[in-house]
Amino acid sequence: MHLALQLAEDETLSKTMNRINSCTAIAVNRVLNRNVPVWQGAYHDHALRDKAQLFAAIRYLVSNPIRAGLVQKLGDYPYWNIAIAEPDEALPY
Repeated sequence: MHLALQLAEDETLSKTMNRINSCTAIAVNRVLNRNVPVWQGAYHDHALRDKAQLFAAIRYLVSNPIRAGLVQKLGDYPYWNIAIAEPDEALPY
């Protein structure tokens, strides 16, 4: 799983990743009717310092299905989703 996110001022990356991993693991195990680990313990992070780095990272993330040979063009990949919001703006869902 790849994410580009901005932490709230009172959040830590560790706490945020723990919550994301926990919620998604519970959902995956519920769907598959099992109770086993879903994620590996480690994650890689990279600080994005400006909008140019942010957009480069997003282009990399959304292009993964193409590079992996899963689809010919981005619109053909059925499982991708992107939501972008300003820091004080609610996401559209």
